[in-house]
Amino acid sequence: MKNSAADWSIASALQTIEELGGQFKRNVDMRMRKGDVRSAVLRLLNESPMHGYQIISEIDTRSDGAWKPSPGSVYPTLQMLVDEGLLDSKETKGRRTYSLTSAGVEVAAAEADKPAPWETGFDRPTGPRGTLAMSGVKIAKAAAEVARVGSPEQMEKAAKIIDDAAKKLSAIVSHN
Repeated sequence: MKNSAADWSIASALQTIEELGGQFKRNVDMRMRKGDVRSAVLRLLNESPMHGYQIISEIDTRSDGAWKPSPGSVYPTLQMLVDEGLLDSKETKGRRTYSLTSAGVEVAAAEADKPAPWETGFDRPTGPRGTLAMSGVKIAKAAAEVARVGSPEQMEKAAKIIDDAAKKLSAIVSHN
């Protein structure tokens, strides 16, 4: 009985984390300018050939989790760039890998002096409130990862860390 209640709590917490993360990502994605996915793809492929999932993951990493474009925006952009003659693609080990053509290298070089879209392409939360929100998102993502792949002992350890952090955070504004 105790495990089923604990399992339900974990599932409920995971669902809440995923919902919050989804809301944050939707808000950020809506603020991306048209062409930012294109610019990001060109910049990343200027560094090395990649497949679509690598591009999505790299943008997520470079934006500290604030921007993770959907496959529905990345893959059509890749195809458009192939159609424009800026990318080549080839099938390797069941994955389509993309690389810049010589024309693509020229276009990517022309963008190199501008800030990358994962640095400035969207309205990052700013100021102390924005910094705190971004920190909360990082904790939520880390907790979700532990819940997905961690052992029961690792999940208990993570829960204790989060509980301790919650108490310390509450104490900051407590009037007691």
